[in-house]
Amino acid sequence: METQTMTNGPLEITIQPTPNPNALKFILSQDVITEGKISFKTPQDCREVPLAAALFDLRGVDQIHFFQNVITISKFSFEDWEALEPAVQTCIESFIEDHDPNIKVFDPEADRRAHLTPEMQKIEEILDKRIRPGLQGDGGDLMVKDFKENVLIVKYQGACGTCPSSTTGTLEAIRSILRDEFHQEIEVYLAPEV
Repeated sequence: METQTMTNGPLEITIQPTPNPNALKFILSQDVITEGKISFKTPQDCREVPLAAALFDLRGVDQIHFFQNVITISKFSFEDWEALEPAVQTCIESFIEDHDPNIKVFDPEADRRAHLTPEMQKIEEILDKRIRPGLQGDGGDLMVKDFKENVLIVKYQGACGTCPSSTTGTLEAIRSILRDEFHQEIEVYLAPEV
């Protein structure tokens, strides 16, 4: 699938594939969220965000991730992009004019980072610099869930959460970078899905 740009009046939407065949990035010419990022995993998560709620109404939408001017849509594997992609684009075009990008989301991450140990601050700094930009460029992200006795537990967000390569190659890359830049015996595992 190639990158394509659609224009509807002042709104431009560029659609880009991600490494996850079940996720596409819809890059808008305006912000969808002005601060931070947010993932919606269920329609109940986004009752206060009409754009996201409308996207969940589309058949086949599994998850929605907002980051800056990007909406990453993850679909169920049984659904075909051929039908879903234009429906997502039409939905965005219909709801974007009334969408407020100043979404106020409770961000436990900001509070968590304020109370990190020096070790965890170093790990987060490495992840921010070396790992997260690539994941965010692919429509996803990474959250640290726990760190004890040199074992780091992480959880993927957005397109990364259902990407086949995230459990193998990407996880190994994270482990390798942290071993080079933090501690040679660190282990990195995915948090179990709940």
